[in-house]
Amino acid sequence: MEKFSAFRDPGTGIQPFLTPVPELGSDALASVFLPLGCLAALIRTASIAVLALLYAIVVKGILTVVVPVAPLHQLLSYAFTALLSHLVLLLLGLWWMPVEVVTRKKRRNFKGTESWQPKAGDIIVSNWASWIELLWLAFRFDPIYVLPVCEPANTKGTASRQSDPIAVTPGRRTGTGSAAISSPSTRASTPCSKILGFWEINMTSMISATGRTPTAPNEYATCTSLDEIRSKADRPVVVFPECTTSNGRGLLRFSDVFAGVPVPVQRFQVFVMCVRYNSPTNLSPALSHSIALSTLNPLAHVFKLTTGLRLLTLVPLTMSIRLLAPSESPSLAMFMASDFASGMRSDDILSECCAALIKQLGKMKRVGMGWEEKAAFMEFYKGKKK
Repeated sequence: MEKFSAFRDPGTGIQPFLTPVPELGSDALASVFLPLGCLAALIRTASIAVLALLYAIVVKGILTVVVPVAPLHQLLSYAFTALLSHLVLLLLGLWWMPVEVVTRKKRRNFKGTESWQPKAGDIIVSNWASWIELLWLAFRFDPIYVLPVCEPANTKGTASRQSDPIAVTPGRRTGTGSAAISSPSTRASTPCSKILGFWEINMTSMISATGRTPTAPNEYATCTSLDEIRSKADRPVVVFPECTTSNGRGLLRFSDVFAGVPVPVQRFQVFVMCVRYNSPTNLSPALSHSIALSTLNPLAHVFKLTTGLRLLTLVPLTMSIRLLAPSESPSLAMFMASDFASGMRSDDILSECCAALIKQLGKMKRVGMGWEEKAAFMEFYKGKKK
Protein backbone atom coordinates (compact mmCIF):
# COMPACT_ATOMS: atom_id res chain seq x y z
CA MET A 1 0.00 0.00 0.00
CA GLU A 2 1.34 3.37 -1.02
CA LYS A 3 0.12 5.08 2.14
CA PHE A 4 2.54 2.90 4.15
CA SER A 5 5.47 3.33 1.74
CA ALA A 6 7.28 5.50 4.29
CA PHE A 7 7.76 2.33 6.36
CA ARG A 8 9.43 0.41 3.57
CA ASP A 9 13.08 -0.43 4.23
CA PRO A 10 15.15 1.61 1.73
CA GLY A 11 17.96 -0.94 1.54
CA THR A 12 15.88 -3.99 0.63
CA GLY A 13 12.50 -2.63 -0.46
CA ILE A 14 10.78 -4.83 2.16
CA GLN A 15 7.74 -3.63 4.11
CA PRO A 16 8.22 -5.71 7.29
CA PHE A 17 5.10 -4.72 9.26
CA LEU A 18 1.98 -5.07 7.10
CA THR A 19 0.21 -8.43 7.05
CA PRO A 20 1.13 -10.30 3.83
CA VAL A 21 -1.67 -10.68 1.32
CA PRO A 22 -2.15 -13.33 -1.38
CA GLU A 23 -1.17 -12.66 -4.95
CA LEU A 24 -3.94 -11.46 -7.22
CA GLY A 25 -6.08 -14.28 -8.52
CA SER A 26 -9.54 -15.76 -8.46
CA ASP A 27 -11.03 -16.17 -5.01
CA ALA A 28 -14.37 -17.50 -6.25
CA LEU A 29 -13.82 -20.92 -4.70
CA ALA A 30 -12.96 -19.40 -1.32
CA SER A 31 -16.12 -17.23 -1.49
CA VAL A 32 -18.32 -20.22 -2.24
CA PHE A 33 -17.04 -22.19 0.74
CA LEU A 34 -16.87 -19.20 3.12
CA PRO A 35 -20.05 -20.10 5.11
CA LEU A 36 -18.77 -23.64 5.66
CA GLY A 37 -15.36 -22.23 6.58
CA CYS A 38 -16.90 -19.88 9.15
CA LEU A 39 -18.80 -22.76 10.75
CA ALA A 40 -15.62 -24.85 10.95
CA ALA A 41 -13.76 -21.84 12.35
CA LEU A 42 -16.32 -21.37 15.11
CA ILE A 43 -15.92 -24.99 16.18
CA ARG A 44 -12.12 -24.96 16.02
CA THR A 45 -11.78 -21.55 17.71
CA ALA A 46 -14.11 -22.62 20.52
CA SER A 47 -12.05 -25.80 20.96
CA ILE A 48 -8.84 -23.78 21.14
CA ALA A 49 -10.41 -21.46 23.71
CA VAL A 50 -11.37 -24.50 25.82
CA LEU A 51 -7.79 -25.80 25.63
CA ALA A 52 -6.47 -22.38 26.69
CA LEU A 53 -8.84 -22.38 29.66
CA LEU A 54 -7.78 -25.93 30.53
CA TYR A 55 -4.13 -24.82 30.43
CA ALA A 56 -4.86 -22.01 32.88
CA ILE A 57 -6.79 -24.30 35.22
CA VAL A 58 -4.41 -27.27 35.20
CA VAL A 59 -0.91 -25.86 34.62
CA LYS A 60 -1.32 -22.52 36.37
CA GLY A 61 -3.81 -23.70 38.95
CA ILE A 62 -4.00 -27.34 40.01
CA LEU A 63 -0.32 -28.14 39.43
CA THR A 64 0.80 -25.35 41.78
CA VAL A 65 -0.04 -27.78 44.59
CA VAL A 66 3.06 -29.83 43.72
CA VAL A 67 5.39 -26.83 43.35
CA PRO A 68 7.31 -27.82 46.54
CA VAL A 69 8.28 -31.06 44.76
CA ALA A 70 10.17 -29.32 41.96
CA PRO A 71 11.02 -32.33 39.74
CA LEU A 72 7.44 -33.64 39.83
CA HIS A 73 5.98 -30.20 39.12
CA GLN A 74 8.35 -29.66 36.22
CA LEU A 75 7.56 -33.05 34.72
CA LEU A 76 3.78 -32.68 34.99
CA SER A 77 3.86 -29.07 33.79
CA TYR A 78 5.88 -30.02 30.73
CA ALA A 79 3.61 -32.99 29.93
CA PHE A 80 0.38 -30.97 30.06
CA THR A 81 1.90 -27.97 28.26
CA ALA A 82 3.26 -30.16 25.46
CA LEU A 83 -0.04 -32.01 25.08
CA LEU A 84 -2.24 -28.91 24.99
CA SER A 85 0.13 -27.00 22.69
CA HIS A 86 0.23 -29.91 20.26
CA LEU A 87 -3.55 -30.14 20.22
CA VAL A 88 -3.83 -26.42 19.40
CA LEU A 89 -1.36 -26.81 16.54
CA LEU A 90 -3.40 -29.70 15.18
CA LEU A 91 -6.63 -27.69 15.36
CA LEU A 92 -4.92 -24.88 13.46
CA GLY A 93 -4.06 -27.31 10.68
CA LEU A 94 -0.35 -27.58 11.43
CA TRP A 95 -0.21 -31.35 11.35
CA TRP A 96 3.38 -31.61 10.22
CA MET A 97 6.20 -29.14 10.83
CA PRO A 98 9.56 -29.99 9.24
CA VAL A 99 12.43 -29.42 11.68
CA GLU A 100 15.98 -29.50 10.38
CA VAL A 101 19.32 -29.19 12.17
CA VAL A 102 21.68 -27.45 9.75
CA THR A 103 25.15 -25.97 9.55
CA ARG A 104 26.25 -22.68 8.02
CA LYS A 105 28.56 -24.44 5.60
CA LYS A 106 28.03 -27.81 4.00
CA ARG A 107 30.06 -30.51 5.69
CA ARG A 108 30.70 -33.80 3.97
CA ASN A 109 29.95 -36.06 6.93
CA PHE A 110 27.22 -33.98 8.56
CA LYS A 111 23.85 -35.76 8.67
CA GLY A 112 21.88 -33.39 10.88
CA THR A 113 21.97 -35.75 13.85
CA GLU A 114 23.47 -33.37 16.44
CA SER A 115 21.44 -33.19 19.64
CA TRP A 116 19.51 -29.94 20.03
CA GLN A 117 18.46 -30.12 23.67
CA PRO A 118 18.61 -26.82 25.60
CA LYS A 119 18.85 -27.28 29.35
CA ALA A 120 17.89 -25.13 32.31
CA GLY A 121 19.51 -21.70 32.04
CA ASP A 122 20.42 -22.04 28.37
CA ILE A 123 19.26 -19.39 25.89
CA ILE A 124 17.22 -20.03 22.74
CA VAL A 125 17.48 -17.17 20.24
CA SER A 126 14.95 -16.91 17.42
CA ASN A 127 13.30 -14.55 15.00
CA TRP A 128 9.68 -13.70 15.80
CA ALA A 129 6.85 -13.58 13.28
CA SER A 130 3.83 -15.12 15.03
CA TRP A 131 2.43 -16.68 18.18
CA ILE A 132 2.55 -20.08 16.46
CA GLU A 133 6.27 -20.57 17.09
CA LEU A 134 5.54 -19.98 20.77
CA LEU A 135 3.29 -23.04 20.72
CA TRP A 136 5.96 -25.09 18.99
CA LEU A 137 8.54 -24.02 21.56
CA ALA A 138 6.12 -24.91 24.36
CA PHE A 139 5.50 -28.30 22.77
CA ARG A 140 9.21 -29.07 22.48
CA PHE A 141 10.85 -27.38 25.47
CA ASP A 142 8.26 -25.67 27.73
CA PRO A 143 10.66 -22.72 28.06
CA ILE A 144 10.59 -19.49 30.03
CA TYR A 145 9.49 -16.46 28.00
CA VAL A 146 10.82 -12.97 28.56
CA LEU A 147 9.76 -9.57 27.26
CA PRO A 148 12.09 -6.56 27.20
CA VAL A 149 11.34 -3.39 29.11
CA CYS A 150 12.60 -0.39 27.17
CA GLU A 151 12.74 3.35 27.26
CA PRO A 152 9.83 4.84 25.29
CA ALA A 153 10.55 4.99 21.56
CA ASN A 154 10.83 8.37 19.88
CA THR A 155 8.26 7.74 17.16
CA LYS A 156 8.87 11.13 15.55
CA GLY A 157 12.06 9.80 13.96
CA THR A 158 15.32 11.64 13.47
CA ALA A 159 17.83 12.17 10.72
CA SER A 160 20.80 12.09 13.07
CA ARG A 161 21.25 8.30 12.89
CA GLN A 162 21.64 6.04 9.90
CA SER A 163 18.75 3.66 9.33
CA ASP A 164 20.93 0.58 9.27
CA PRO A 165 23.27 0.02 12.24
CA ILE A 166 24.10 -3.58 11.34
CA ALA A 167 27.59 -4.54 10.37
CA VAL A 168 26.73 -5.46 6.77
CA THR A 169 24.36 -3.08 5.02
CA PRO A 170 21.73 -4.99 3.04
CA GLY A 171 20.97 -4.17 -0.59
CA ARG A 172 23.19 -2.97 -3.39
CA ARG A 173 25.37 0.11 -3.05
CA THR A 174 26.68 0.36 -6.58
CA GLY A 175 25.40 3.87 -7.20
CA THR A 176 23.92 2.86 -10.54
CA GLY A 177 20.59 1.64 -11.80
CA SER A 178 17.86 0.93 -9.23
CA ALA A 179 20.41 1.16 -6.39
CA ALA A 180 20.83 4.87 -7.11
CA ILE A 181 17.13 5.69 -6.90
CA SER A 182 16.40 7.79 -3.83
CA SER A 183 13.33 7.33 -1.67
CA PRO A 184 12.19 10.78 -0.58
CA SER A 185 9.03 9.32 0.97
CA THR A 186 11.01 7.16 3.41
CA ARG A 187 10.65 8.50 6.93
CA ALA A 188 13.61 9.43 9.06
CA SER A 189 15.00 6.61 11.15
CA THR A 190 13.91 6.19 14.76
CA PRO A 191 16.63 6.22 17.44
CA CYS A 192 17.33 2.95 19.24
CA SER A 193 15.80 2.75 22.70
CA LYS A 194 17.76 1.43 25.63
CA ILE A 195 16.70 -1.89 27.14
CA LEU A 196 16.25 -1.49 30.88
CA GLY A 197 15.54 -5.10 31.77
CA PHE A 198 13.15 -7.99 31.20
CA TRP A 199 9.87 -9.34 32.47
CA GLU A 200 9.40 -13.08 32.88
CA ILE A 201 5.92 -14.07 31.71
CA ASN A 202 3.94 -17.25 31.05
CA MET A 203 3.00 -18.67 27.66
CA THR A 204 -0.53 -17.23 27.48
CA SER A 205 0.72 -13.72 28.29
CA MET A 206 3.46 -14.09 25.67
CA ILE A 207 0.90 -15.14 23.06
CA SER A 208 -1.23 -12.12 23.96
CA ALA A 209 1.82 -9.86 23.55
CA THR A 210 2.47 -11.08 19.99
CA GLY A 211 2.43 -8.17 17.58
CA ARG A 212 2.87 -5.54 20.27
CA THR A 213 5.96 -3.45 20.89
CA PRO A 214 7.96 -3.47 24.17
CA THR A 215 6.48 -1.65 27.12
CA ALA A 216 8.00 1.12 29.19
CA PRO A 217 8.77 0.55 32.89
CA ASN A 218 6.04 1.25 35.43
CA GLU A 219 5.76 1.51 39.18
CA TYR A 220 3.62 -1.62 39.51
CA ALA A 221 6.08 -4.15 38.12
CA THR A 222 9.82 -4.39 38.44
CA CYS A 223 12.04 -5.74 35.72
CA THR A 224 15.21 -7.75 36.20
CA SER A 225 18.28 -8.45 34.11
CA LEU A 226 18.31 -11.31 31.66
CA ASP A 227 21.29 -12.83 33.45
CA GLU A 228 19.37 -12.92 36.74
CA ILE A 229 16.38 -14.60 35.09
CA ARG A 230 18.64 -17.10 33.36
CA SER A 231 20.62 -17.95 36.49
CA LYS A 232 17.42 -18.81 38.42
CA ALA A 233 15.69 -20.61 35.55
CA ASP A 234 14.72 -24.26 35.79
CA ARG A 235 14.07 -24.42 32.04
CA PRO A 236 15.55 -22.88 28.88
CA VAL A 237 14.91 -19.18 28.30
CA VAL A 238 13.62 -17.91 24.94
CA VAL A 239 14.80 -14.49 23.75
CA PHE A 240 13.47 -12.66 20.68
CA PRO A 241 16.00 -9.89 19.98
CA GLU A 242 13.67 -8.22 17.46
CA CYS A 243 11.47 -7.45 20.51
CA THR A 244 8.32 -7.56 18.36
CA THR A 245 6.92 -9.55 15.46
CA SER A 246 7.54 -8.84 11.80
CA ASN A 247 5.48 -10.18 8.92
CA GLY A 248 8.20 -12.75 8.26
CA ARG A 249 9.47 -11.18 5.04
CA GLY A 250 12.58 -9.73 6.60
CA LEU A 251 14.63 -9.85 9.78
CA LEU A 252 14.17 -6.74 11.92
CA ARG A 253 17.08 -4.94 13.53
CA PHE A 254 18.12 -6.72 16.71
CA SER A 255 18.07 -4.74 19.94
CA ASP A 256 20.98 -4.91 22.38
CA VAL A 257 19.46 -7.70 24.47
CA PHE A 258 22.85 -9.30 25.21
CA ALA A 259 24.86 -6.14 25.84
CA GLY A 260 28.16 -6.91 27.55
CA VAL A 261 28.06 -10.68 26.99
CA PRO A 262 31.42 -11.82 25.59
CA VAL A 263 31.66 -14.11 22.58
CA PRO A 264 32.31 -17.04 22.67
CA VAL A 265 29.75 -17.34 25.46
CA GLN A 266 31.03 -19.35 28.39
CA ARG A 267 28.43 -19.09 31.15
CA PHE A 268 25.60 -20.74 29.22
CA GLN A 269 24.79 -22.43 25.93
CA VAL A 270 23.23 -20.47 23.06
CA PHE A 271 20.85 -22.26 20.70
CA VAL A 272 19.93 -20.41 17.51
CA MET A 273 16.84 -21.16 15.42
CA CYS A 274 14.85 -19.65 12.56
CA VAL A 275 11.14 -19.94 11.71
CA ARG A 276 9.77 -19.41 8.21
CA TYR A 277 6.15 -19.38 7.04
CA ASN A 278 4.86 -19.92 3.53
CA SER A 279 3.36 -16.98 1.67
CA PRO A 280 -0.45 -16.69 1.95
CA THR A 281 -2.80 -17.78 -0.81
CA ASN A 282 -6.52 -17.36 -1.43
CA LEU A 283 -7.02 -20.71 0.28
CA SER A 284 -4.53 -20.20 3.10
CA PRO A 285 -4.19 -16.98 5.17
CA ALA A 286 -0.92 -15.57 6.46
CA LEU A 287 0.45 -17.40 9.50
CA SER A 288 2.52 -14.41 10.56
CA HIS A 289 0.94 -12.00 13.06
CA SER A 290 2.59 -8.59 12.96
CA ILE A 291 -0.33 -6.35 14.00
CA ALA A 292 -1.90 -6.98 17.40
CA LEU A 293 -5.53 -6.36 18.29
CA SER A 294 -6.31 -4.07 21.19
CA THR A 295 -8.41 -6.75 22.92
CA LEU A 296 -8.40 -10.56 22.95
CA ASN A 297 -5.25 -10.72 20.87
CA PRO A 298 -4.78 -12.93 18.78
CA LEU A 299 -8.34 -14.33 18.73
CA ALA A 300 -9.23 -12.77 15.37
CA HIS A 301 -6.11 -14.29 13.80
CA VAL A 302 -7.02 -17.70 15.22
CA PHE A 303 -10.47 -17.42 13.65
CA LYS A 304 -8.97 -16.37 10.31
CA LEU A 305 -6.55 -19.29 10.27
CA THR A 306 -9.25 -21.83 11.09
CA THR A 307 -11.51 -20.39 8.37
CA GLY A 308 -9.00 -21.18 5.62
CA LEU A 309 -10.27 -23.46 2.86
CA ARG A 310 -7.16 -25.64 3.15
CA LEU A 311 -8.48 -26.97 6.45
CA LEU A 312 -11.73 -27.99 4.76
CA THR A 313 -9.81 -29.85 2.07
CA LEU A 314 -7.61 -31.51 4.74
CA VAL A 315 -4.46 -29.91 3.30
CA PRO A 316 -2.27 -28.83 6.26
CA LEU A 317 -0.76 -25.41 6.77
CA THR A 318 3.01 -25.39 6.65
CA MET A 319 5.88 -23.80 8.50
CA SER A 320 9.55 -24.71 8.59
CA ILE A 321 11.96 -24.59 11.51
CA ARG A 322 15.71 -24.63 11.06
CA LEU A 323 18.00 -25.19 14.03
CA LEU A 324 21.65 -24.25 14.00
CA ALA A 325 23.87 -27.21 14.82
CA PRO A 326 25.30 -26.80 18.34
CA SER A 327 28.78 -27.35 16.89
CA GLU A 328 28.48 -23.88 15.30
CA SER A 329 26.87 -22.10 18.24
CA PRO A 330 28.24 -18.76 19.58
CA SER A 331 28.92 -20.63 22.83
CA LEU A 332 31.43 -22.91 21.12
CA ALA A 333 35.02 -22.17 22.19
CA MET A 334 36.19 -22.04 18.56
CA PHE A 335 33.45 -19.62 17.44
CA MET A 336 34.90 -16.59 15.62
CA ALA A 337 32.83 -13.49 16.37
CA SER A 338 34.94 -11.47 13.94
CA ASP A 339 33.32 -13.39 11.08
CA PHE A 340 30.01 -11.69 11.88
CA ALA A 341 30.59 -8.53 13.89
CA SER A 342 33.64 -6.88 12.40
CA GLY A 343 33.50 -3.08 12.57
CA MET A 344 30.53 -2.99 14.96
CA ARG A 345 29.99 0.13 17.07
CA SER A 346 27.66 -1.64 19.52
CA ASP A 347 28.85 -3.52 22.60
CA ASP A 348 26.33 -6.30 21.90
CA ILE A 349 28.38 -8.64 19.77
CA LEU A 350 26.25 -11.68 20.59
CA SER A 351 23.07 -10.12 19.17
CA GLU A 352 24.87 -9.25 15.94
CA CYS A 353 26.24 -12.78 15.64
CA CYS A 354 22.80 -14.29 16.22
CA ALA A 355 21.23 -11.96 13.65
CA ALA A 356 23.79 -13.00 11.04
CA LEU A 357 23.29 -16.68 11.86
CA ILE A 358 19.48 -16.48 11.66
CA LYS A 359 19.78 -14.64 8.35
CA GLN A 360 21.84 -17.52 6.97
CA LEU A 361 19.61 -20.20 8.50
CA GLY A 362 16.42 -18.81 7.01
CA LYS A 363 17.96 -17.27 3.90
CA MET A 364 16.34 -14.01 4.94
CA LYS A 365 17.16 -10.39 4.27
CA ARG A 366 17.94 -8.08 7.16
CA VAL A 367 16.24 -4.70 7.27
CA GLY A 368 17.46 -1.58 9.01
CA MET A 369 14.17 -1.12 10.86
CA GLY A 370 13.51 -2.27 14.41
CA TRP A 371 10.77 -2.27 16.99
CA GLU A 372 11.06 1.50 17.34
CA GLU A 373 9.95 1.91 13.72
CA LYS A 374 7.21 -0.65 14.40
CA ALA A 375 5.91 1.60 17.22
CA ALA A 376 5.80 4.55 14.81
CA PHE A 377 4.11 2.38 12.20
CA MET A 378 1.42 1.28 14.66
CA GLU A 379 0.65 4.90 15.55
CA PHE A 380 0.27 5.71 11.86
CA TYR A 381 -1.70 2.51 11.18
CA LYS A 382 -4.21 3.14 13.99
CA GLY A 383 -4.60 6.72 12.80
CA LYS A 384 -5.51 5.51 9.31
CA LYS A 385 -8.04 3.07 10.76
CA LYS A 386 -9.99 5.80 12.56
